[in-house]
Amino acid sequence: MVKQRTTRRPKSQSFSPGRRKSCSFCRAKIDRIDYKDYQSLRRFLSDKGKVRSRRITGACRRHQNQLANAVKRARELALLPYVSER
Repeated sequence: MVKQRTTRRPKSQSFSPGRRKSCSFCRAKIDRIDYKDYQSLRRFLSDKGKVRSRRITGACRRHQNQLANAVKRARELALLPYVSER
């Protein structure tokens, strides 16, 4: 069997992720994420009501865990919906 020769892509077409997003909570020096601030929590939800991933939000591991817990608490207290209205 003959092996095909692969050519490398130029750097302009590579799949490198580029610069990593910095955590917006760390930049603002927020220690704890407040579940009562549902307007800011809504920014981190998808249109279906799911919590967006760290890759999309740019949050660090610590703040992403706090964010998920804050969203869960806000849902429990009916500040945020469990699913979207559509």
